[in-house]
Amino acid sequence: MKKQLTGFLLLALISIQCFAQDPAAQKYAAEINAKRTKKHLKVLASDKYEGRETGKRGAEMAAAYLAREFKRLKLIAPVNGSYLQDVELIETSIVVNSLEVNGNKLQYGTEFTFSGSGEAKVINTNEITFIGSGTESDLKNTSIADKVVLLKQEGEAAEITRRLNFVKNKKPKLIIAVNVNKARTPHSHLSGVSLSVKNGIRESAPMRENSPGVILIETEIADKILLRTGKTIGKLNADDGSQLIKADIKLAYEPVKRELQSSNVLGYLEGTDLKDELLVYSAHYDHIGLNPDGGKDKVFNGADDDASGTSGVLAIARAFAKAKKEGNGPRRSILFLMLTGEEKNLLGSEYYSLNPVFPFAKTITNLNVDMIGRIGEEYQSSPDSTNYCFLVGADRLSTNLHKISENANAVYTRMKIDYKHNAPDDQIYYWSDHYNFAKNGVPVIFYYNGKHDDYHKGSDEISKINFELLSKRAQLAYYTGWDLVMRDKRPVVDVKD
Repeated sequence: MKKQLTGFLLLALISIQCFAQDPAAQKYAAEINAKRTKKHLKVLASDKYEGRETGKRGAEMAAAYLAREFKRLKLIAPVNGSYLQDVELIETSIVVNSLEVNGNKLQYGTEFTFSGSGEAKVINTNEITFIGSGTESDLKNTSIADKVVLLKQEGEAAEITRRLNFVKNKKPKLIIAVNVNKARTPHSHLSGVSLSVKNGIRESAPMRENSPGVILIETEIADKILLRTGKTIGKLNADDGSQLIKADIKLAYEPVKRELQSSNVLGYLEGTDLKDELLVYSAHYDHIGLNPDGGKDKVFNGADDDASGTSGVLAIARAFAKAKKEGNGPRRSILFLMLTGEEKNLLGSEYYSLNPVFPFAKTITNLNVDMIGRIGEEYQSSPDSTNYCFLVGADRLSTNLHKISENANAVYTRMKIDYKHNAPDDQIYYWSDHYNFAKNGVPVIFYYNGKHDDYHKGSDEISKINFELLSKRAQLAYYTGWDLVMRDKRPVVDVKD
């Protein structure tokens, strides 16, 4: 009995030791607070920064602001003495030379918009296939490969996007999408302009190059297509199955390319005895720019996406910089990496992965912070609404990293950690900049608040940010990072993904 009791006490002491709080870590965590994060976010998400679209003036202003903040914190400028890593991009604009419907020329921008990719094409057909709203049931037992298809776009934006991608994967020659919602559909998302990394390598490139073009029209133009049938788009019933429609469609378009430049922003804090190893904190500072269909509100401010993460990482940088100044700096070095082009398909992190300033072999972990300032729709009525965070990726490459993360939360922040979006079939893992680190064998954690109705809308405003919650999520990333840069051994990569 005595031996059993001694063993029990020993285990208890070990448990207490494993979960002991570090007073130094707690001291500097106080730098990550609502006042600090609000200060940065109010600048980055202001109308003055014009939605921070990659390659545009607003994004350049944001990059300059971040560089100034890194200099203020006395972080090292690691790109040959600069805080900016030039990101070389190719902008491809798809120019529609002509579109005719039953012999009538349509005007781009007023009567239709177009999104496409790949080489120059001429499409000439006298027959199109109506496929309802493009659901799985609409296309059951129906092949649309190499055909011109007509579909109704109705319902919520997310569902419309999902169905459109489903139809694209069926490889039609051309998609004519009709907005049948009562409100007119904003056309800005079909700008016909795309960006790619110059000399970049991307496994999805062949799929993008072969992706069918999409013509977006309103109902009055659709009725002109249907003129010979005697029907209107409102009378075409998806329940009748796919239907062949006689109509003359002539389309000619071609890509026009030009070189463009943006910047990643890097601030480096050198470690002590393990300074050759590196922890990377990342957030993307770009958003989607100006909103031509926004009425008085012309700016996509992107307060949550991702001015929230950028502000959080700036506060984390301040905490570690102060710790070093006072003699409590990290053993390993830290790179604070603010990325461009995330909204254009992870371009800034792709460029960094092809041109790393520090070797991936020495990079122990990437902690990526993208959207941490809001209560997502799944937690609106939850008792944990102001004390939760989605974590993605921690166990994909390293079970050790997952345990470190869990321990940091148990000891310090005690939030509800939700791993719903870490499920193997959840696509969120591939949707933010951490993925370009994971592809290179670097363990990652992605901090995320979940989707909400203001995602990629003009309504993603500063006034809707919960700064206390933003700061607490940033503290979770900070405490996890503190453990990672102070421990004797780096996380072990023990999972094949």
